[in-house]
Amino acid sequence: MKSSTSPRSHAVVDSPVGPLTLVAAGEALVGLYMTEQRHRPAPEEFGEPAGDPHEEPFAGAASQLREYFGGQRTEFDLRLALTGTAFQRRVWAALQDIPYGQTISYGQLADRIGQPSASRAVGLANGKNPVGIIVPCHRVVGADGGLTGYGGGIERKRYLLAHEQRVSGQT
Repeated sequence: MKSSTSPRSHAVVDSPVGPLTLVAAGEALVGLYMTEQRHRPAPEEFGEPAGDPHEEPFAGAASQLREYFGGQRTEFDLRLALTGTAFQRRVWAALQDIPYGQTISYGQLADRIGQPSASRAVGLANGKNPVGIIVPCHRVVGADGGLTGYGGGIERKRYLLAHEQRVSGQT
């Protein structure tokens, strides 16, 4: 996950949680945004529409998202270039280690990155995740297991968690 300064382009793909805007810089994915998402950048920050959304990196991302929503994929294998602070990037890297179909609390995530007193900061970094679903910030819940804030909305978080639990046989 390195940052990228290449010109950005974007493509929109359909999903069960609504349209997803994929943003790329060069051959790397730098964003995945849902409609009405908190911390969604202004549309001009997405760059130009992709000349051919069937080319990389959009084709691979769209294919893997279809497989994820179809229950055939539990991990993503995409080139990412995420821009954020060093702390945010540590949190986002740790999110990718949460097993499919499972959840952890913000406090547990803070423990995992070696900063047990930083659960609030972890929550803020989690909320700024620029590549939701692929970097699974939806797998982080409140200390009591409750569905706390999600940039894409609680209903989408509930859907994603139920989908993963159903696919992994945990329902």
